[in-house]
Order: sequence, then structure tokens, then C-alpha cells
Amino acid sequence: MNEKKIILAARTMSIVFTPFYLPIVGLTALFIFSYLSIMPLSYKLKLLLLVYLFTILIPTVLIRIYRIYQGRTRLDIGQKEQRMVPYLISILCYFACYYLMELLHIPHIISIILLIALFIQILCAIINVWWKISTHTAAIGGVAGAIVAFSLIFAFNPVWWFSLVIILAGMVGTSRIILRQHTLSQVVAGFCVGLLCAFFIIIRF
Repeated sequence: MNEKKIILAARTMSIVFTPFYLPIVGLTALFIFSYLSIMPLSYKLKLLLLVYLFTILIPTVLIRIYRIYQGRTRLDIGQKEQRMVPYLISILCYFACYYLMELLHIPHIISIILLIALFIQILCAIINVWWKISTHTAAIGGVAGAIVAFSLIFAFNPVWWFSLVIILAGMVGTSRIILRQHTLSQVVAGFCVGLLCAFFIIIRF
């Protein structure tokens, strides 16, 4: 595989496993593998649409508008100093979604997914003031932590799912290193932050 194909594959991994997809993945897993599967399909689709709007569509559009207005490229936004505004945009969108869920009295086991994603974003934003941590691996680390925590709550064997997430995390982390967006320590630290944050929030609440 030549260098161009490797870079293309790395970019594809970074786009497919963007941090914005964490809440959607978490909710979809809950709707399929937990007792929430008995909920009406229309209700689940409405919740997924709500989460999609506030955690993917709106922040993506606002960050793109900011980037165009500031004359920034994707590489510029990738720099530590330029990441704070995108962080703030996504944090506000995630908070708005969580707050709306609370107003609508959405079951706590569902809204907790948004709470996890929100806390991960806040922690990464704080760490980013001093050090550029990987939000890509923080997001997939959040998925890993949630799998372990929910396996304890719902008493199922998480080995296969956890193994799959670990493999994906390795692929995502490698892609970020290939694209020179992060170092090995930054992707590992991001994964650990996401995993611990998700695990302890679910166990605590």
C-alpha cells in the first residue's frame, strides 16, 4: 500500500469515527441490546433524530461556518490554539440536547449517554488548554467504558464487544498519528479519559 492510500485510509477512519457520533452509537446500542428495545420504534427514531440534530448536524454546521468566517482550514482547526471555539460550540450543543431531554423527561438511562459525551468534551477542552489531547480516541474510549459499565449493570459478557471497540480504537488512534494530528501519548490519553469518564458516570448515576 503506497503512502497516498495509507493517508486516504487514515482520513476515512477519522471522518467515519468522528467524536460527534458517540451519542448516536451509544443510544443505538442501548435501543438494540438492552430492555429499551421494547420501546416503540417511532419513539426511538424521534430520540435519535433529536440527538443527531444537536450532536452532529448543528455543531458540524456551526464549526464549518466558524472555520469559513475565520478563513481557517481543517489543519488550522486541528492546532491546539484553534480548537477552543469548536470545543465550546460542541459543548453548548451537547448541553442544549441534555437539557432538552431533561425537560422532556426522557429516561435517565438514555440522557446519561449525552451526559457522558458532554463530560468528555469538557474534560478534553480543559486539557487542551495545556496539551492537545485526542477527542477521536476519547469518544471511542467512552464507548469502551460504557460497554464495561453496562455489562455490570445488565449482567452480560462484554468481551466480544469490548474487543471490537479496542481494535477500532487502535485503528482510529493510528489514523490520527498517520495524519500527524496527534502523538501516541495523546491518543492513548484520550482513550483513557473517555473510558474512565464513561465508566464512572454510568456506575455513579
